[in-house]
Amino acid sequence: MRSAPIPPSFEALRKVVATQRVALGPDRPGLRLLLLVALVATVAGGVYAWWSQPEPEPLAPPTPVAGSPLSAPVTASRQRPAPVAELTVHVTGKVRRPGVITLPGGSRVADAVQEAGGVRGAAATGSLNLARKLVDGEQIVVGLSGTAAAAAPPVNPVNPVDPASAVVDLNTATPEQLEQLPGVGEVLAQRIVEYRDAHGGFRSVEQLRDVNGIGDRKYAEMRDKTRV
Repeated sequence: MRSAPIPPSFEALRKVVATQRVALGPDRPGLRLLLLVALVATVAGGVYAWWSQPEPEPLAPPTPVAGSPLSAPVTASRQRPAPVAELTVHVTGKVRRPGVITLPGGSRVADAVQEAGGVRGAAATGSLNLARKLVDGEQIVVGLSGTAAAAAPPVNPVNPVDPASAVVDLNTATPEQLEQLPGVGEVLAQRIVEYRDAHGGFRSVEQLRDVNGIGDRKYAEMRDKTRV
């Protein structure tokens, strides 16, 4: 390590001592001057040594390594599958345009009903959860409750069923089939469907008495022609 350079004040003191060695004897007044000069030189040398100290230089930050860090978090797209772009459902029942429709992924039951033209007439939708997300390939039945969503078998136009001998299932019959019962018109058939939707289906034929518009006489006519 290289030593610090000698301050100029010390060099001047050395020259003075060399030239005035005789005059600065212990019994001479010049000794006082020598001590004063030495004191001044000492102070000046200390200040010079303090200012000449090297200052540490800060280290440059390390250069980052190219490429993605090993601890990069896994993105959400790697944790769950991509949503379905489209889905196909079958909307039937009391809608204006029943049939198979295609909707964007994430659509809900309300979107399917709206795409099918909306609810027809005064059909009730209480049995449907309109906010539920659709599943590809499912069937949505509007206006019927529970297991009544099963489609009624078509009537053979060549050999139609005699309404006088037909027995109607109150939980699966359509409003048109209910109108085949004695004394049941469009309005009363709709009331039967609304009662079925509101109560989760009929548990017994006797519950027909609770439908507004069915009295004892009409119930007696319908009792043997209905079942649950």
